[in-house]
Amino acid sequence: MSFNLATILRESAQSTPDKEVLRTPGGSMSFAELDEQSTRLAAGLHAAGLKRGDVVAVQLPNIAEFPIAYFGILKAGMTMMPLNPLLKAPEIAYHLADSGSRMLISFALVLEEAGKAVGDLPLVVVSLPGAPAPEDSTPFTELLADRPADPVASDIAATQAEDTAVLIYTSGTTGKPKGAELTHFQMYVGCTVAGEVFGMRRDDVVLAALPFFHVFGLSAILNLTVRYGASLSVLPRFEAKPVLDALENDGVSVLPGVPTMLQALMAEGTAGRDLSALRVAVVGGASMPGDVMKAFEEQFGITVLEGYGLSETASICTFNRSAEQRKFLSIGLPQWGVEMRIVDEQDRSLPPGPDHIGEIVVRGHNVMKGYFGRPEETAEALRNGWLHTGDLGYVDEDGYYFVVDRIKDLVIRGGFNVYPREIEEVLYGHDAVAEVAVIGKPDERLGEEVVAVVALKPGATAAAEELVAFSKERLANYKYPREVRFLESLPKGATGKILKGELR
Repeated sequence: MSFNLATILRESAQSTPDKEVLRTPGGSMSFAELDEQSTRLAAGLHAAGLKRGDVVAVQLPNIAEFPIAYFGILKAGMTMMPLNPLLKAPEIAYHLADSGSRMLISFALVLEEAGKAVGDLPLVVVSLPGAPAPEDSTPFTELLADRPADPVASDIAATQAEDTAVLIYTSGTTGKPKGAELTHFQMYVGCTVAGEVFGMRRDDVVLAALPFFHVFGLSAILNLTVRYGASLSVLPRFEAKPVLDALENDGVSVLPGVPTMLQALMAEGTAGRDLSALRVAVVGGASMPGDVMKAFEEQFGITVLEGYGLSETASICTFNRSAEQRKFLSIGLPQWGVEMRIVDEQDRSLPPGPDHIGEIVVRGHNVMKGYFGRPEETAEALRNGWLHTGDLGYVDEDGYYFVVDRIKDLVIRGGFNVYPREIEEVLYGHDAVAEVAVIGKPDERLGEEVVAVVALKPGATAAAEELVAFSKERLANYKYPREVRFLESLPKGATGKILKGELR
């Protein structure tokens, strides 16, 4: 079946050509302008000698050039590989080589590392205003210059639905990062289903502070907004005050984020602000602590709907579909076309209930084709036809799923399984705690010991002994942390997820 994901842009441009699709600190862009610019870029890629099926790496923050490059690559029938602008030269070089990329589109502010990594690959640079592109590179504007600007249906390559549209690299928590191949069809269905779940509307304004280079930002924010003809309020990075300014000034109605973002917005405060346009917050990427969710809903006056997904599932697997249907602390129900199970170590299905914790496995239209160039690792991840997520959880009698922890984060203390998220939930209930992550450390007698790493709220004080005692009152004896360490803030990845690997 012939289908190209860029059709979502073309259709919105034809129905509402003059409507703003992007509102950025540097200006705005209409659907027609984005459609035209991305068409020019597609022609520029072919003129540069690239061919259908080639991989093009894009290392940009949330700026207008990102969606221009993204949809241009798709229109050209090529595969887009997004990269974090903060990667260092060896990391960039690895991704370029592993994916077989034919070009890197990068940003002036990160050019020092990108320049070291590209080797003989063509380097295209989005320069700062008034600054020329460096030698041995091509200005981004040259890919757009003197190309046919009148978009017609034939400008979009007739790719197959199962062709790879996007190559998303996993975080590499076990071994080297791997590229998950996501198809045109998967990305289309993913954003379509997500929008139907919480009633996406054309008059919605969606915050885009999560990075587009992450699957959440790409699929559940950029694709979704373009698919439904809504508007994006775009920020190059997350900072609490500028985000609150954007929520107010742009009339943002849909707030996608991760738990640490919502915590930062609460800490910044909403006094004197008009946030009446907000109607829903959509949270994923990490489990939302219950006390934080309640406090956010009370302060902002909106419902937080939590979902679950992975890079390997084009962002979405489950979702709490509405305020009326949600179950507190659940990641919700499987989405249309998605099947899920809880299995033991022999891949046998477990019965419902919190006493039957196992690995979450998934199958459906959302599951990746595989890891690019890695047949053995693909076979291991997709064994018996199910994607093994590496997440521990359970399902209740009503079919709602609950994530307990990552398998790799499980702490085994004296033969007992200790789930860090349970301890983190307790510590988030302490008035002085702003952030917490629970990890295990080697112990000769018990195998592992439980350690809590804590960042306190500004101006708050709490001794380690106090937090240990607080936990001990609320947890079984084998669970509570025997050690508490303090940091000013916990290390986080690009999406705001706390990086437990660095803490270990």
